[in-house]
Amino acid sequence: MEFRVLRYFLTVAREASITGAANSLHLTQPTLSRQLQDLEKELGQKLFIRGKSKITLTPEGMMLRKRAEEIVDMVEKTEAEFKSINEIIGGDIYIGCGETETMKYIAEVMKELQDEYPEIKFHIYSGNAEDVTEKLDKGLLDFGLLIQPIDLSRYDNLTMPHKDVWGVIMCKESPLVSKDVITIDDIKDKPIIASRQMSRKYSADSGFLDWFGDSFEHLNIVATYNLVYNAAIMVQTGIGYAVTLDKLVNTTNNSNVCFRPLNPRLESGLDIVWKKHQVFSPAAKLFLEKLYKKFDISVSSL
Repeated sequence: MEFRVLRYFLTVAREASITGAANSLHLTQPTLSRQLQDLEKELGQKLFIRGKSKITLTPEGMMLRKRAEEIVDMVEKTEAEFKSINEIIGGDIYIGCGETETMKYIAEVMKELQDEYPEIKFHIYSGNAEDVTEKLDKGLLDFGLLIQPIDLSRYDNLTMPHKDVWGVIMCKESPLVSKDVITIDDIKDKPIIASRQMSRKYSADSGFLDWFGDSFEHLNIVATYNLVYNAAIMVQTGIGYAVTLDKLVNTTNNSNVCFRPLNPRLESGLDIVWKKHQVFSPAAKLFLEKLYKKFDISVSSL
């Protein structure tokens, strides 16, 4: 029984899918299926029940899963102990994120870690929640920084102690620029450039339905966006008012756009997420430990 095949088996058991496991392992489905069939033949037992939508373990498969997890944990621990004797910690950490000012706190942790371990490299992928979670599920990212609401059923998470504030960016020639805050009456009839968070799919959980009330179904949404840089360009050309988060667009004196928060105030929380049962590289584990330390949260569960 090969150690590599035990890893394959555990990945299939975790993903409950040959396709998902093959993507995670960077193997073709036929190759992975053949390895599993050889394992069943070697043990003389059926390990999987292959259903229409997912794969489940037989009692024999559950027994092997327990033993395989113990074996893998022991081998990884032993390898790590020996490597740490003389090895300089390095490697790549892949992070996906939406647009948020909270990224500056993540960047502070990245800088601190790189100061201690110069061989660690970070790779940042920017996208909306769907883009980031798709790459997380495929094993292409180690972590995702996502704006709430988030379906956390497939992930472990660390909730950030910061919240982003929603508001409107507009041209400085706008008649609303004299206002300190923007109410529903101010913009319900204005052309709106809407964030994906305002779609029907997300709006209830993110608070937009409550904020807009009965006016939500009648909003004059003239464009939508998932990255605010493009929304800001549309604002500058006079297309409309962009509903977005604060501090993502240059609104200083030399800019021709400005930001006004919504009233009543509307905020969104954020989470760092990673796949459940994720096996971290030493570099990724150190990064997560530093995140917990920065936000004064116990790391005993890592």
